[in-house]
Amino acid sequence: MDPVYNPYAPGAGQRPPELAGRDQEMTAFDVVLERVARGRPERSLVLTGLRGVGKTVLLNSLRSSAVRRGWGTGKLEARPEAALRRPLAAALHLAVRELSVRNKEESDEVLGVVKAFALRSTERGTALRDRWQPGIDVPAATGRADSGDIEIDLVELFTDVAGLAAGAGRGVVVCIDEMQDLMPADVSALCAACHELSQQGLPLVVAGAGLPHVPAVLSAQKSYSERLFRYLRIDRLDREEADRALRTPAREEGADFAEEALDALYAATDGYPYFVQAYGKAAWDVAPSSPITADDVAVAAPQAEAELAVGFFGSRYERATPAEREYMRAMADLGRQNGDEAVPTSSVADHLGRKPQSLSPARDALLKKGLVYSAERGQIAFTVPHFGRYLRAYAGD
Repeated sequence: MDPVYNPYAPGAGQRPPELAGRDQEMTAFDVVLERVARGRPERSLVLTGLRGVGKTVLLNSLRSSAVRRGWGTGKLEARPEAALRRPLAAALHLAVRELSVRNKEESDEVLGVVKAFALRSTERGTALRDRWQPGIDVPAATGRADSGDIEIDLVELFTDVAGLAAGAGRGVVVCIDEMQDLMPADVSALCAACHELSQQGLPLVVAGAGLPHVPAVLSAQKSYSERLFRYLRIDRLDREEADRALRTPAREEGADFAEEALDALYAATDGYPYFVQAYGKAAWDVAPSSPITADDVAVAAPQAEAELAVGFFGSRYERATPAEREYMRAMADLGRQNGDEAVPTSSVADHLGRKPQSLSPARDALLKKGLVYSAERGQIAFTVPHFGRYLRAYAGD
């Protein structure tokens, strides 16, 4: 098979040639946009799931759906210990520009508010030459979104941007990836702003994505967050959807898979979209001709596993300290019996012969690095599917 025509895309955030199994989420978002456009009350959406299930790809697709409607859009990725002001200001700057409001004076007025919001990330008294500038060619507004209180400022900012969109007969979608990494004060402000927008019926929607514990992160700051957002759990593909993700792009290139090959691929990938792309790519490259057979998959599997061990699993494992690796290997040992589902933190301590309190620093560091998450109180699980399997096979040293 010619590798030049290999259709599979196992890259971080890269859209696969066939976005299988996500029709329901796309439809749900289209309903949200249509209801908001008609002035009807609706909640923003948050996609949750493990790494490698395609949350970022789906988030980008939701954004594209809004663009097709003529809405203004912007996207940012939250980062641990990084404040929200600058990336959010950049996202809303883009959204306002995309709206292409005919009344330039009104548009510039809102951009001035965006600039004022952004500049409050610079400490007062900083020399002019050292101040960060947001690249907005209008004067910063005064007395609007510049109080320094992120909750007050974000409510004012969202209100003004949404008001501009409403006046143009359109709306705005703000896409936030890795929502679990938002700082507590920023989470609180985001919830407050979304609450205010819903009360006023303004057309600004937040579309977020993050790890499975995002609902707990949001509710920890605002108890009413569960009523502000609709959470959609993004999981692995079922057999039919996984087959479609492989077969549709292959057939567009004049190739196909034998049924036995599809059996083997689903057994290897468990339907996780990233793995489907990785194994599909490897099987295409080694197959001498179409249809791709189970024997081709058997030959390709070690290559796919080796690439995943380096780029998908290994890069994350290398970020961990020795103490953190010890903790994860204990989780992997315990997960051998339960399919790498969540395990009790007390069991990890017992397995290592340690007191639970002594392991808190390692566990907390792993949580901050996004390698594990707390499925529920007293439980811990990997954020990456098959990570326990990887640790047992490659990281036993």
